[in-house]
Amino acid sequence: MKVKLELKRMTKKNMADVIALTGVVAILYVVVFPTPNDISVGEMAYQKLWLGRMAVVFVICCLFSFYLNRKLCLSFPSIVIWVLIALGGIEAIWGLGQIYGLAVSNHSLYALTGSFYNPGPYSGYLAMIFPLCLHEWLNLKEKTERTWIEQGKYYMALGVMLLILCVLPAGMSRSAWIAAAVSGAWVYGMHVSWESKLKEIRKRYKRKVLLACIAGGIIFIVVGYSLFQLKAASANGRLFMWKISALAIVESPVVGHGIGNFVSAYGRAQENYFANGEYSETEELVAGSPEYAFNEYMQVAVEYGIPFLFVVLLIIAFCLWKGSSEGRTGLCGGVIAVLVFAFSSYPMQIPGFAVTFYFLLAACVIGRSKIILLLFISIIALLGTYYWKNNQYAVCKDWYRSKMLYNIGAYRSAKEEYEKLYPDLMNRGAFLFEYGYCLHKLKEYDNSIRILEEAMTHSNDPMILNIISKNYQAAGDYEKAEEYLIRSTHRLPGRIYPYYLLAKLYAESEYRQPEKLKRMVEVVLTKEPKVQSTAVKEMREEVKKLLKQINR
Repeated sequence: MKVKLELKRMTKKNMADVIALTGVVAILYVVVFPTPNDISVGEMAYQKLWLGRMAVVFVICCLFSFYLNRKLCLSFPSIVIWVLIALGGIEAIWGLGQIYGLAVSNHSLYALTGSFYNPGPYSGYLAMIFPLCLHEWLNLKEKTERTWIEQGKYYMALGVMLLILCVLPAGMSRSAWIAAAVSGAWVYGMHVSWESKLKEIRKRYKRKVLLACIAGGIIFIVVGYSLFQLKAASANGRLFMWKISALAIVESPVVGHGIGNFVSAYGRAQENYFANGEYSETEELVAGSPEYAFNEYMQVAVEYGIPFLFVVLLIIAFCLWKGSSEGRTGLCGGVIAVLVFAFSSYPMQIPGFAVTFYFLLAACVIGRSKIILLLFISIIALLGTYYWKNNQYAVCKDWYRSKMLYNIGAYRSAKEEYEKLYPDLMNRGAFLFEYGYCLHKLKEYDNSIRILEEAMTHSNDPMILNIISKNYQAAGDYEKAEEYLIRSTHRLPGRIYPYYLLAKLYAESEYRQPEKLKRMVEVVLTKEPKVQSTAVKEMREEVKKLLKQINR
């Protein structure tokens, strides 16, 4: 009788674990879904749609599993670990296939992207899984007698870890390298009890410790400098983005600029910075129109304010403390990897990556507490509902089809389609720019200005300012046209195009200003562009003709 009851209990437990595993696989596997061809490459709407659907699957599976086995919370961390290790293996094999030309990349400029759009987040995802593999491998390695299941886990962890180490260098992401190194060192240190080891070394080699620290410091500086110089322009660009983001934070440090308002706040801050005139040539060269801060901490501070950032960091710190005290070293290592990677990238802007991070945090704190597990399930249910309800996949497909009309210059037809899409896409800067440009081409200048002004609140692209200026110039409001072009030169002073437009404006018979025209012509002729192109040559030839005409 007792045997039957025990078998029944084990069966229920195994069923509960399998069902929970199904739910976790369903939601975490979404990150592997590539963007379909019927929407723009890199568009996150498809991933959000499936996250919403799979969140429902996860919630149902977890609740059913919890009903079968009230101790489900004990197996949840293990389920998360091995699902992520399996996904890491899939991503690493995918990447190897791309390296050797057996799989197609998702980006025209990069050979290696995995299931992602860019090699940066892809490398960060692998870096996050690396400490999980390392911890499980080190733990299983210590066991002299392993069961066949443990043997399988041992080789799986080792295999995925080696695959990641093969692929990670090819991603050329310094942020991912550092994240993997720091998290791996932490996991290994915890495994060998680094704190007691350091104390022992300090007692035994008092004199040599100082020399070792100095040597370590020198090595750290040399390695850091080498990594900086590996892609110096990119590194300088990141530093400049952080500088401008800091200025945006200073403008509204307590409450921030609002959710989704990073680009507009960044654009204004950059415009004001360059308008002051106190900037270097390097800053002018590396300045751009980024969608993200390439630093998640700054991104949160810009949009939500410093107090909110502080609360978020406290929650993460609590999860790490809880996970560390419960002996979940691998999970804590994964969290540390993401935290390091987030310092110079944008993992939280990718829904699948962000949800994975939430699962890591949850797995750190979910122990014997049923309340925490149910709270996490509720959070995922709310997040999934939001993604599903506010999904824009269908409308993005319509936009993608309409964009073909825009690209071939069928502006009348494109405008009609954009009018229908406007209520659903009025918070997207790229869409609003295209809509406003269509109206400009159709000579509906007032409507174009209105739409492009809206675009300015969702984008920091200086081309919006240029087109607004063209609208005012066409309408005969030359002073307004000049104002917006000057703003454009301040937003991105390295671009030649707004100076060229200013030269044409000053050559207008009704707004002729010879001295200003000469200055703009000189800028167009002498300013060194980022990339030499036919367009630059044509602009220079045209301003020469303008100067000759005015000198007659």
